[in-house]
Amino acid sequence: MVAMSDGRPAPAHPDAVVTGRTYRFTALTSRLIRMEWHPDGVFVDRPTQAVVSRAFDPPWLDVDDDGERLSIRTEHVQLVYDKERFSTAGLSVALHRGAPDAHYATWRYGQEIPGTLPLRGNLGGTARTLDEVDGACPLEPGVLAAHGFTVLDDSGSVLMSQDGWVEPRTGGGLDLYLFAYGRDFRAALTDYHRLTGPVPLVPRFTLGNWWSRYWPYSEPEYVALMDDFRDRGLPFSVAVIDMDWHVVDVDPELGTGWTGYTWNRDLFPDPARFLGALHERGLAVTLNVHPADGIRRHEEAYPAVARALGLDPESGVPVPFDITDRAFVDAYFTHVHHPREAEGVDFWWLDWQSGGVTNIPGLDPLWMLNHLHFTDSGRSTPQHPEGRRPLTFSRYGGLGSHRYPVGFSGDTITTWASLAFQPYFTATAANIGYTWWSHDIGGHMFGVRDVELAVRWYQFGVFSPINRLHSSASAFNTKEPWRFGPRAEAVMSRFLRLRHLLVPALYSAAWSAHTDGVAVVRPMYHDAPNVGAALEARDQYLLGPDLLVAPVITPADPSAHLAATGVWLPDGEWTDLFTGATYAGGRRVTMHRGLDTIPVLARTGTVLPLAADPLAPVDRNPEALVVRVFPGRVGTSGRGTFVLVEDDGAGSPTADDRQQTRFDLAWETVDDALDVTLSIPAPTGPGVLTRRRITVDLVGPAGADAVELARAGGERIDGPLEGTGSVVGGGAAVGAPASLAAEDPTAILGPALRLDLGELDLGDGVRLHVRGARPRRNSLADHAFALLDAAEIPFHAKERAWSATQRLSGVPLVEELSTVPDLPDVLRAAIVELASVHAAHAD
Repeated sequence: MVAMSDGRPAPAHPDAVVTGRTYRFTALTSRLIRMEWHPDGVFVDRPTQAVVSRAFDPPWLDVDDDGERLSIRTEHVQLVYDKERFSTAGLSVALHRGAPDAHYATWRYGQEIPGTLPLRGNLGGTARTLDEVDGACPLEPGVLAAHGFTVLDDSGSVLMSQDGWVEPRTGGGLDLYLFAYGRDFRAALTDYHRLTGPVPLVPRFTLGNWWSRYWPYSEPEYVALMDDFRDRGLPFSVAVIDMDWHVVDVDPELGTGWTGYTWNRDLFPDPARFLGALHERGLAVTLNVHPADGIRRHEEAYPAVARALGLDPESGVPVPFDITDRAFVDAYFTHVHHPREAEGVDFWWLDWQSGGVTNIPGLDPLWMLNHLHFTDSGRSTPQHPEGRRPLTFSRYGGLGSHRYPVGFSGDTITTWASLAFQPYFTATAANIGYTWWSHDIGGHMFGVRDVELAVRWYQFGVFSPINRLHSSASAFNTKEPWRFGPRAEAVMSRFLRLRHLLVPALYSAAWSAHTDGVAVVRPMYHDAPNVGAALEARDQYLLGPDLLVAPVITPADPSAHLAATGVWLPDGEWTDLFTGATYAGGRRVTMHRGLDTIPVLARTGTVLPLAADPLAPVDRNPEALVVRVFPGRVGTSGRGTFVLVEDDGAGSPTADDRQQTRFDLAWETVDDALDVTLSIPAPTGPGVLTRRRITVDLVGPAGADAVELARAGGERIDGPLEGTGSVVGGGAAVGAPASLAAEDPTAILGPALRLDLGELDLGDGVRLHVRGARPRRNSLADHAFALLDAAEIPFHAKERAWSATQRLSGVPLVEELSTVPDLPDVLRAAIVELASVHAAHAD
């Protein structure tokens, strides 16, 4: 029998519970109130498909019951109830502390709150699928609301039984959870995860690039493509084999070919050899399955499944798919999936065909599939006695689905409108804890060939939770970078390499999601809940602790070749990862980018650890790091910290198994330069790497007077540094070098002073001290020339605009540019943006 999660009760503290004949209220926290009503007084203490624990520390309560009306007061809210069936007039909860909206400071059962964001309204959660959606779609509600409260309805979900199966509730009751947190969004999400369970830790390999295509590949064809990627210096970590891995040409009397579990031997004569070849190339493998049609007589597994279910295999009677039948589930895993896994399948892509109804009222078959597959994937096997890291790849199945990553958002339509919705869709899912979305990067079907759209989708994918390239079965629709022309190939290739460089930082963010409930990708208002502009910033998001990403989601101006992207910058200073330009925060700004980059900004004080080799296996902790640091400008001082979190790859690591390496950054202005210190205390945790090759990229300075490397105790380390470093990076320029595979993978990033510290023993901690770091001097005219030179506009307009940048600054420059005929508005605005950045650097 497949292993299931524990269904033992996880009751609330008795001091938090107020009970009557037909009602029960539980103050899980002072702002999270469970409200139950049942005509027969039947209340639930067992876990449900959404709720796994109610064991919170009880808050202070003041209970007043006059026989007709009940009042429950906590530090933050007051509940008033008339002891009848829940009604709008009879049940209310007022936020008497922390209410952000004076007009709607009281929640009433059944009352609709006007959705007039950003003032009030639920901020949204996510949706089951983007299938057949061209642009935006409605979202289910999330935990957060601008007016300060929201309700999660758990009335219809199934219960987890004592033996780990599921069973329906006794009907007729209500089971509601009121989140009344005002704008304290972080606390709301923390308690949501405590209630519904943490986000699991994904395997490290999921954070690399995935290759996926709906195409009848053969074994030689697929392996040759993976070798071609490697020869071109393009890293991938997951190989997705769509449905053509199995037999699809079946007798119509049996059903369709969408459901299948038997290898197509014409394409894959030796499946174990094929899967082994992919593993040898450092690729994890997932196969696509549509389980709706059950197990039919043409399947290799049919005789074993039939016998397990008491059927005569000679009868040929089809075994229907029934995820609520324990015997079927046992046969489904034991005889259908486990043999494929023994051959080398690492996890399953559960595609959708199973409807929304089962024999158990309230149980969605998709949720049950996700739950069973995820749980089963972590079982003990001869190859993995302690179990592997659980993983499945499927669609969102409602509340509690965040416990079963990774999510597949469906067959994306290839349009700008679809791309434009995905950043908002991805970030907003964090409001319901669902941080691991995987989209069809580049679009799956329909649409037209659009090179610019494909590049922009690639760029978004690199800065999304999971980067899975995908396309339909059309011979004209595929995502190999070299199919899009030399310039697009160069950009796509650099971004694919960058994704693998980012894995150390992304995996640290995955740990934060697992232990602290901080989503890998999250909306701006998670960190700035009381700023109206943060609530309005729909098309950008935060990635990890310190990166702000604003994907380009609209086409470029056809003559200026620049796309305009509106960005809201929180307070502080923000430096573009690709250009090195620093922007003052606390404002909205329009950023203009050519095809080579998108706005990705690091807040001042950021320490960003990157893998040094994009082709190294991403499932291993890298022995060489490039640590990119972002101190402030001359005239400032400050600090920043990043904790690199790793582990040994075991199936279920705990917080005590974390391997942590901390990077502490500090800077101060001395005369007209910066003194910068980067300290790396002794790493902690079982098996942590203490010997690493460390390269530091100091963003901003062009040189330094002196560089010193010492142990934490002060003993100087001689040898690894020669001189004071050299400037590297500078962004990905137009055109491709002779060998893309041979270039420095960090060349795509902005200019930085590179300091190669060599291989270090970090066991006692080390400290890098850079004195007299001098900022690079930028020429507005030179930067403006590059923009003007690429534009396809009259030469006289270019010359007049360039002349203005050489002579003028500030308001006079803006005024002069406004008089230049034939200068596109977007190009004029881009030059003004450059001038603003240069002025900030000069201050």
